[in-house]
This record gives sequence, structure tokens and C-alpha cells, in this order.
Amino acid sequence: MTSDFSAPPELASDSLDTPVETSPGTPDFSLEELLQRKQTLLAEIADLQTQKQDLQSAQLQAFQSQLRGFLEAGTQELEQRRQSLEKEIERLERRQERIQQEMRTTFAGASQELAIRLQGFKEYLVGSLQDLASAADQLDWESAPAPTPVPEMMQESAGAKTGFAGAAFGEQKRQILALLERYRTRPDYYGPPWQLRRTFEPIHAERVQDWFLSQGGRGAIKTLGSRLQNILVGSAVISILSDLYGDRARALILANTPERLGEWRRGLQDCLGISRSDFGPERGVALFESPDALIQRAERLEDDQQVPLILIDEAEEQVDLGLLRFPLWLAFAPDSPASSGYFY
Repeated sequence: MTSDFSAPPELASDSLDTPVETSPGTPDFSLEELLQRKQTLLAEIADLQTQKQDLQSAQLQAFQSQLRGFLEAGTQELEQRRQSLEKEIERLERRQERIQQEMRTTFAGASQELAIRLQGFKEYLVGSLQDLASAADQLDWESAPAPTPVPEMMQESAGAKTGFAGAAFGEQKRQILALLERYRTRPDYYGPPWQLRRTFEPIHAERVQDWFLSQGGRGAIKTLGSRLQNILVGSAVISILSDLYGDRARALILANTPERLGEWRRGLQDCLGISRSDFGPERGVALFESPDALIQRAERLEDDQQVPLILIDEAEEQVDLGLLRFPLWLAFAPDSPASSGYFY
């Protein structure tokens, strides 16, 4: 049976020659257009890659610049800290030099300036020669007068309680000279308390020896130019008396201000190796601003068979006459005669 839908032969042949129509949604590109489109896309890709590289390069430069800024800020801060540390080190070095200078000039005879030592020796030598020439001029070779006997009362007041008079004094003199020689030539910086622990020069030894042997432990000596040097001399006297009399020796310091008494306390602690517990009315050293209180304390010490030593600071403008009746007292006289206010 033949189908009704078959086309006639002529119609079938005509349909082969007719072009196929495309749907409206399908793009119609030729090969050249596709190639051109490809080139355009490749150019856009290359441009995007270039932009990407430029963006990365800009970001890298910004990061490097920021990092460089951080490094510069950190370096600047470190430099400031380094300069601050250098200034602090310089300040500490200057402080160290100042402390060393103070150590060289505090309580140490080695720190005594050469000019001062030479001047002191010159004054001592000139004075000794003048005294010798004056004694030679007054000496009568034909009839020398008999020595004037010392009144018994003066012998008692000067030496009966301390032993600086009489036949027994010879042994004490040798002991004093031996101690001064040891202080000067063999200083012991770590010795026991109450023993001198500082360098002792000839100028110091001369003052102490003259006070003991020439003045009998009672009199004024010329200041050494500073309170610290005077304290060194006073410390040597205290050390010798402690060696002679032991715990019976008591030092009574007179200065008119708490600041000066503070200097004496610190200086004696440093020179004698003693502590704060050694200071007080019933201790080895007592500090006084008033001569009346000192005199009362010295009287009680004598009643208790103790040996009081009175040390008078150079700043004292007047000396109470009541101090001079005790067997042992040492006053430091100022340099300038015009400023000296000592009245005996």
C-alpha cells in the first residue's frame, strides 16, 4: 500500500538545492570573524595581564615603601635610644670620676696635693729654723739658768689622769710613735673597729705627734684645710687613745650645727670602721652642739674613771673656758688669723 505523504520526485530534488535556514538564536560567524574575535580576546588577555603586573608592582612598591618607613622609624628610635644610653653612660662615667676624685681626696693622705704638702713642710721647716735661731741667740753659754720647776697643780691637770706626765710617759711615748709609724707606712684598711683604716701621711703624723708630745694632749692645731682632713687627724688621736686606754677612752665632738656633726659621724665611721651603734651618750663617741652639755658629760665620765677626749670643730668661733680644764682636748684652728675667734 502506497503512503499518501510521499513527495513527488520533482519536489524532492528541488529541496536539496534550497539553502537551510538557521534559527534566529544561532550566531552566524565566518572563519575570519572568529579569528579576529580570537585576536581581540588574546589582546584583552594580554592587557589584563599587563594591568595585573602593574597592579602587583604598585602593591609591591607600596609594601616596600611602607616597610622602609617602618625600618626607618625603628632605626630612628634605636638611634635615639643609643644616644640616650650614651648620654647616660657619659653621666655615669663623670659620676664615677667624681666619686673616684672624692675617694682620692677624702680621708686619704695620698690625695693631699703636692703644693699643699710642700707648703706645709716649708712652713714647718722655716718655723723650726726660726725657733732654733731664736733659741741660739737667747742661750747663755756661761751661766745657764736652772730650769724653772713646773708647779705641782699644773702637772696634775696636764697629766695625772692620762699618764702624759711623769716617768711612766716614756713607754707611752714609744707606743705613740710606733702607732703613728704603723699608720703612715702600713695602713690596714680592714683592721678591727677603732683602729685607723685610712692612709696617713707625714703631715697628719706631724700634727698628731706634736699634739701628743709637745702639747701634752691639750691644745689647738692648724686646720688641714678641710673638715674631712681634720676628721682624719681626730680619728688617729681616737685610735691611739683607744689603744692606750681601751674602752675607757671616750670621744666628745663639739660642732655648732647638725650638718657638721653629721660629717663628723660619717667621717669617724669611715676612718675607724665603727657603726651608728657606737655613737651616743653612753657609747664611744658622743656628738654635742652645746658646750654646756659636753662639759656635763665630760665631768660624769671623769667621775666614772673614764678618759674623755674633746674634739672642737674648726667652725666654732668661741671656745668655752670650761672645756680647757679637762686633760685632753683638741681644737682645730682656722687658716686665716682674721677669722679665728678662739678665746682662751
